[in-house]
Amino acid sequence: MGIIKNEYDVEGLSPTDSYPDAAGKQISSKLPVYADETGAVPGESFTIGNSPYARIQRFAQRFGVEPRGIERVPEDERTDKTLAKAGTMWLAANMVVSSFAIGVLAVPVFHLGFVDALLTILFINLLGITPVCFFSTFGPVFGLRQMVLSRFYFGWYGVKVIAVFNILACVGWSSVNVIVGAQLLHAVNNDIPGFAGIIIIAAATFLVTLFGYKIVHYYEFYSWIPCFIIFLIVLGEFAHSGAFVNIPMGVGRSETGAVLSFASSVFGFATGWTSYAADYTVYQPHTVGRVKTFAWTWAGLIFPLLFTETLGLAVATAMTFDPETGAPTNSYAERYETSHIGGLLAEVLFPPLGRFGQFCLVVLALSIIANNCPNIYSVSLSLQVLGRWTQAVPRFIWTFIGTLIYVAISIPGYSHFETVLENFMLVIGYWLAIYEGISLPEHFFFKRGINGYNVADYTSPHLLPPGIAAILAFCFGVFGAVMGMAQVWFTGPIGKHIGNPLYGGDIGFPLAFTFAFVSYVGLRTVEKRKFGR
Repeated sequence: MGIIKNEYDVEGLSPTDSYPDAAGKQISSKLPVYADETGAVPGESFTIGNSPYARIQRFAQRFGVEPRGIERVPEDERTDKTLAKAGTMWLAANMVVSSFAIGVLAVPVFHLGFVDALLTILFINLLGITPVCFFSTFGPVFGLRQMVLSRFYFGWYGVKVIAVFNILACVGWSSVNVIVGAQLLHAVNNDIPGFAGIIIIAAATFLVTLFGYKIVHYYEFYSWIPCFIIFLIVLGEFAHSGAFVNIPMGVGRSETGAVLSFASSVFGFATGWTSYAADYTVYQPHTVGRVKTFAWTWAGLIFPLLFTETLGLAVATAMTFDPETGAPTNSYAERYETSHIGGLLAEVLFPPLGRFGQFCLVVLALSIIANNCPNIYSVSLSLQVLGRWTQAVPRFIWTFIGTLIYVAISIPGYSHFETVLENFMLVIGYWLAIYEGISLPEHFFFKRGINGYNVADYTSPHLLPPGIAAILAFCFGVFGAVMGMAQVWFTGPIGKHIGNPLYGGDIGFPLAFTFAFVSYVGLRTVEKRKFGR
């Protein structure tokens, strides 16, 4: 389509120029920036013809289902001009019981004090959300989804490896989250079996994501409000109970290892949205300022993460355990041991509020819908990146298939291997640090900013980077993660030397990033000299 001119032009002026009026005062030209529409696919093209694909798309569009998948969005279809949605999208996705649970981990799992855990939550979240905010600014600039944008870092074939990891993350965390939601529903009513809670939450999530970008944003725009109110009630009731304990900060090697391991959990949750970031700003006009997009995304992430994780940490301080046996010694700890997060919240809400407390817990269980919407919407886009044949399957069909898969994992996982599933997700979570360690140097060192992208290349394998350097650097990143991780299944040789020798300290994320970053810069330099792209 080439360059589209806007309504008017003033010869000699750029979109950011100004000119003097009769009194000599500088007046802005107010000209919009021109949009390079190369490679953009009009929405009507999905329904043209009599192929099965076109017929399915026409049928779906009768009900308002978004037809677009990973195709570039043309400027005239970027009608999402409410920049606040870039913030409320992540505000709703993180104002959920899953982020509350991250804060709780500080006490029973990592044995941290209140102040050291609080400082870890603050500074690590500030670090973890930065890549999410950064890549969110690319959606309005290029109109490309995050995994398609990743072709400029990993190449046409290399990005398929990244897409597989993203699919595993989307499906795996959706399974873990929906199990938590089902446990909350079961805590309210023991007659609700786990599979019923899973199906209720998964079906509601599917209905939202089925219709696509606009409905996902519309749902997330409002869904955080009742959750925020319930968390305020939790805060008020817990403060009134007087059960908060300012657990003193630890010292020595054990404290170091515990802080690093807790930081790994906090960072993994915060930065986990990086591989979806641009998916939720592609319908923003290209004239939207990148600083504004960054700021709204930052605000939408930092507030719910700090609020819910700090609240979870505070409530967790009420739990007491026998120092020798580790057995729970009060009602908070007993509830947590038997019913996990649902039990802990029930202990705060049920005694003072009765049935209304049960209602509050149901609302928090349904908050998982907002948490899983980005996972299930974006998994369809990652599946389309795998090949031209997967792109030929409409996005909403992949959404349905992804839902069936994670429900099929969750139902047996609820009773048999929830802990195994969660441990597996924690192990593969290091891939995000590797992704950032490759994409960031490519952007800053080799493309030297936004102007280094030729957006028209996104469908041309021979014009994209070969991806050899990226895949090799990815392998180096995996090696770094293995060396530094401290997980239930495995503690790396470097991780073992940090903190308590029995548990180690998790530095898998920084080592994965560093190994990938350093190796990529060297390998990419050679690759670019060899191939010229």
